Amino acid sequence: MGASGRAPPGRRIFAGAPLPAAALDGKAGRGHAVVVQSGVLIMSDGGFHPRRMLRDALIRLGLRQPPAEPDKLNLKAINVAFVKGLAKQMPHEAAMELAIGGGFEAIGPVEAGLLRHYGLATDGYLIDVGCGSGRLAKPLSVDHTGAYLGIDLVPDLIAHAQKIVGRPDWRFEVIDHIGIPEADGRADMVCFFSVMTHLLHEQAYWYLEEARRVLKPGGKIVFSFLEYAEPVHWDIFLETVKATKARAPIPLNVFMDRPTLTRWAHALGLEVVEIRSGRDVIAPAGNLGQALCVLAKPG
Repeated sequence: MGASGRAPPGRRIFAGAPLPAAALDGKAGRGHAVVVQSGVLIMSDGGFHPRRMLRDALIRLGLRQPPAEPDKLNLKAINVAFVKGLAKQMPHEAAMELAIGGGFEAIGPVEAGLLRHYGLATDGYLIDVGCGSGRLAKPLSVDHTGAYLGIDLVPDLIAHAQKIVGRPDWRFEVIDHIGIPEADGRADMVCFFSVMTHLLHEQAYWYLEEARRVLKPGGKIVFSFLEYAEPVHWDIFLETVKATKARAPIPLNVFMDRPTLTRWAHALGLEVVEIRSGRDVIAPAGNLGQALCVLAKPG
């Protein structure tokens, strides 16, 4: 990246560093290269595309209808379609790893280290919302003896996570919409990595209500988010605008600010433990790339 913090068009990065090329070969949609910035999949202009230029000219002349807008509010449909689209463009394992934001081997240990830092005991019960293909679950399974529930909208991701983690004592479940399939007051910690980044604010708040419900008193919520104040996150916003104009079939990219999170915590009766920048190195394995918010349910 240059001094401005902005990656040139088409450069593939995660948390400020290039991803392994093997994980990123392929395209996702005509004329749009897959790009990862701070754990967010976006589409970057792939260069000169005569067919797209002709299509756009015909649309402007009224000789062709514009392509249908993707239904980004249908969480399950857009995410399932997105994963299937990646799987058509590259080997299955590469698609499963890239679908959850790339950096599979590097970022999983960072996430696990963050949870340990904020108090997840090795015998604690963790609920991993939006567990994806097991990026967190895989490194966590090495030394975590406690219960684990991983949930996701995409069946292919859940199946991949179960396969690579190999923990028959852990639960992996496919969900259809917002909700945590657990009884009240059971979990020690609930985490959302690269989840709130793709939800409307109303949906994110709803999930925080669910997390509060399933937590034990004293339990914590750990989630990552994108904020406009982060220069790299602002670049993601600009790239998302481009992708939206191009009607690229990608999930929502949603941004938050710290006053909003503080207001939500107050309304939910939760305590703000800490809010950190995505550049901060908190876990030994490195920085996350996305900003981090930690909330606690009063004990």
